[in-house]
Amino acid sequence: MRGTALAAALGVVATLCLPGAAVAAGPGPDRAGSTASAGTSGPVEGSVRRLALEPKSATEASVSARGTERFGLMGVSWKDAAAEVHGKIEARSRNAATGAWTPWVTLEPLKAGLDGDRPGARGATEPVWVGAADGAEVRVSGGSAALPAGLELDLVDPGTAGRGGAAKSAPAPGARTTAGAAVGAAAPGPESTAPRPDVVSRAQWGADESLNDEGPIYLAGGKIKALFVHHTAATAPYECTDSAAIVRGLHVYHVKTNGWRDLGYNFLVDKCGTLFEGRQGGVDQPVMGAHTYGFNSESTSVAVLGDYTNAGASPAALEGISKMAAYKLGQYDVDMDGSTTLTAGATQKNYAGTSFTAGQAYPFRTVSGHRDGFNTECPGHQLYPQLDTIRKAGPAARLKVVSVNGEPVAPGGTAKTPGQLVVGFSTSTAAQLVSSFELLVDGAPVATVAGDATSVATMLGLGSHRIQIRATAKNGKVSTSLPVTVVADVSDVKYVPVLPKRLMDTRTGVGVPQAKVGPGGVVPLKVAGVQGVPAYGVTSVVLNVTATNPTEAGHVSVYPNGTVRTSASNLNFTPGQTIPNLVVVPVHDGIIQFYNSAGSVDLIADITGYFLASGEGSTHMNLGPKRVLDTRDGTGGVPTAPVGQGGVLDLDLSAVDGLPTSDGLTAVVLNVTATNPTTSSHVSVFPSGTTRTSASNLN
Repeated sequence: MRGTALAAALGVVATLCLPGAAVAAGPGPDRAGSTASAGTSGPVEGSVRRLALEPKSATEASVSARGTERFGLMGVSWKDAAAEVHGKIEARSRNAATGAWTPWVTLEPLKAGLDGDRPGARGATEPVWVGAADGAEVRVSGGSAALPAGLELDLVDPGTAGRGGAAKSAPAPGARTTAGAAVGAAAPGPESTAPRPDVVSRAQWGADESLNDEGPIYLAGGKIKALFVHHTAATAPYECTDSAAIVRGLHVYHVKTNGWRDLGYNFLVDKCGTLFEGRQGGVDQPVMGAHTYGFNSESTSVAVLGDYTNAGASPAALEGISKMAAYKLGQYDVDMDGSTTLTAGATQKNYAGTSFTAGQAYPFRTVSGHRDGFNTECPGHQLYPQLDTIRKAGPAARLKVVSVNGEPVAPGGTAKTPGQLVVGFSTSTAAQLVSSFELLVDGAPVATVAGDATSVATMLGLGSHRIQIRATAKNGKVSTSLPVTVVADVSDVKYVPVLPKRLMDTRTGVGVPQAKVGPGGVVPLKVAGVQGVPAYGVTSVVLNVTATNPTEAGHVSVYPNGTVRTSASNLNFTPGQTIPNLVVVPVHDGIIQFYNSAGSVDLIADITGYFLASGEGSTHMNLGPKRVLDTRDGTGGVPTAPVGQGGVLDLDLSAVDGLPTSDGLTAVVLNVTATNPTTSSHVSVFPSGTTRTSASNLN
């Protein structure tokens, strides 16, 4: 890179920002709506034509202007990788469409050993992408020392989909690795809290896998701690329809000219935001790349196609980097707006003059620029300040479930509940940046809380459930926690009856303040440890709830503390009416909630029994409240019509989600409501297949 100081190479995978392409002349401005040409008919076999430079003197050489077969990328190489070229190396090309010659472009030499100590490696310059060209000229001059032997102009044809020859079969992942490196993983990589972005795969951009016969190297620790951002130092516009060809050209040049194992970067992104898979080994895997000298062993990379020295990257490119950073760092519980420590693999200085000593640990931002780890301008003076925008553009980070019903649980762990579920969660993202959290049960959202919440609750049906938290940041980005398994089991839950005792009376202030409950009002009632109810172990209570002195028609809902109230009611009333009903409600934190829908009303609650997590008696599972029948709208598969005089209505409970099979179900607890009667009457509820008695359940 221009103005770049290079350190001695290590025996590990390493490179600079430079393996990109400096564009001498683009084919013109982007066409409206153009996208990356990703799809191919199979591997595209690129080629390299080499033209020997003719010596003019000991310090000068050239390739005179001449027509050539078509190519898209060019660079200069020489036999001895350790040799240096003193003087200026310049090149230009002829546009195949217009016949015009481009201005001269200076090609900067690359340091030897950027991808480790490799047999047959050649010294080389950075390549320059020229688009469709059919002529070239090179000159080397101004040096004070003799030129190295074997100077050649390398012209890379990246091939065209359907035109290049078919490549050989790709080797098995991890077929060969260097000493000390982890063998390629066969299983999928870790699940991420962020969505996996769309990535143009190597097969889609036409990678010739016959060039990669060594297999990938994976990070020895198996964990990515940081992502480095690069640019490929392209100096002129390109069309996004050319992006796949640019990536193929880089691949061919890195392997056939430089003698590297593979393309250097883990991922690339163009100015239209299209992401490309770079170095072989798997988008979801911790692949060892060749991108940030001295720090490749704990990081991954994204390179932006283009030169961002004098202008910043496009919003689409920044979004592409952000998506990849969120996904890759989210695989390893890393906050893309956080900090980490990396162990230096080389003794060197970075662009800011910070010194690193091999083997020592140093602080880094989890999204860093190439210059943070190496003495280079990369990713460009204008892209580097944009990194903070990228860091803050992600979803809620380090999102995880931390507890179930107050008990700690780790991602992937298992917990048990008799039905009520309170999920505690955490994120490293500030609450003011989060819009909301959703509780997902088996992939479906069941409850939503605000962005400053740390817990959410619901009721579970019997069986095993996959529980996750989904966060929506205020920037619209979504992240989802790794799952925990929660098993709802009532085999140990037992019922204990008690003599009726008053727990609440708003008329006299028993258990709650002395005042009517207003419209939309919610009254919390502590039941655990009150009136003989145990302080611990109570899962549900059985109450006789009475509404009296209502000023308007309305209803009361009784529900567990901390859960999201549903639309179902437990008690319905009209003005001036006094009406009771039996309610079974789960208990969380020893508290239950009473909600009044309209007007003002006094509420009374008497306890008649409770359920414990162990002991003798019948088991009980609370699902509610959940509506299972409504003749007004056909809920429950019943006719949408009033039940006439002497009418009998069958309700099939087998279709109710959360109920056990008929073999394990002996009875149900229902809140039955009659509305819009035309005359005085009563309702009887009785088991199917039995003879109805004269007793009524509702008058």
